Amino acid sequence: MNPAEFLADLISVDYSSAESVDICQTRIDKLLSEFSAYSSVIECVDQGVDLKNFKMPGFGRKSLNKKQVGWSRQFWLLLKRAWMQAFRDGPTNNVRTRMSIASAIIFGSVFWRMGKSQTSIQDRMGLLQVAAINTAMAALTKTVGVFPKERTIVDREHEKGSYSLGPYLLSKLIAEIPIGATFPLMFGTILYPMAGLHPSLSRFAKFCGIITMESFAASAMGLTVGAMVPTTEAAIAVGPSLMTVFIVFGGYYVNAENTPVVFKWIPQVSLIRWAFQGLCINEFSGLQFDHQNSFDIQTGEQALERFSFGGSRVRDTINSQGRILMFWYWITYLLLTKKKTKYQQLQPPLQSPAHVSLAGGTSS
Repeated sequence: MNPAEFLADLISVDYSSAESVDICQTRIDKLLSEFSAYSSVIECVDQGVDLKNFKMPGFGRKSLNKKQVGWSRQFWLLLKRAWMQAFRDGPTNNVRTRMSIASAIIFGSVFWRMGKSQTSIQDRMGLLQVAAINTAMAALTKTVGVFPKERTIVDREHEKGSYSLGPYLLSKLIAEIPIGATFPLMFGTILYPMAGLHPSLSRFAKFCGIITMESFAASAMGLTVGAMVPTTEAAIAVGPSLMTVFIVFGGYYVNAENTPVVFKWIPQVSLIRWAFQGLCINEFSGLQFDHQNSFDIQTGEQALERFSFGGSRVRDTINSQGRILMFWYWITYLLLTKKKTKYQQLQPPLQSPAHVSLAGGTSS
């Protein structure tokens, strides 16, 4: 319940029955008497009265023995809550489902049944780049729109000692694996046969695995952005802007060999680059293209060399995405640990006029 609503209920009278009126009136009278007693204590403090033997009246307080719950118990309780939260968010999941299906149908229609001509090489590259961007942006946008609001609750509960950040973050990541994997798998299942990509079950499985791993990495990046900025609006502004930089250095627009020295490190940490490279290696390896001239690209390996992707394996790109994934998780944990809510410093109470006059009379 909202604290304001709780306080309003305390001082409200329920007129539904005579019994409820008596109960509410008794509660209000008790609050008034307690407040009067508290006011007398404050007055005594202002006048310098010794309160060592003063007994503060109260609501029959009980001594609370707050025991810290173990790490494993925290994890299972938080996992249950995160699981319910992930699957109970029906409107968001429905929107993501429709968007995944719609984007797959649109891209599949644009790149319908690509053949083996020379022009299909560019089409394949364009489709794989679009697939990488679409998957990453979908996961990032969802996370930066939700996590900043959730972080406010987590900060408050963590400061109260309800649980540690370790079991919270781990339970959240595990609970979101099924939902996080569903949408890229749905996207790939529709797009792959429509576009006529490499007709092999193992290649299809690798395609889905690459975009699923990229989706998790983009979601982890969204967690870091959400933990770094103060509001949801700021996260929505920062997240896509940062992703745009990774798109530029994603291997399609700027060749890795032509990247300026100052920016050489960006392709290494770009999840778009590694996803795009993995998709290209998975698609072009072993392909034979129609050719008429000697300078035409005849094999998929030659096309990979044009993009500086030769000599790499799909496994290497997935491992790189895994390292990026763990890096963003680690940064998120550090930010949540270091970032604490700041409160206004309490000042000592001002002396009452009676206390001032009493002090003045004593000094004279």
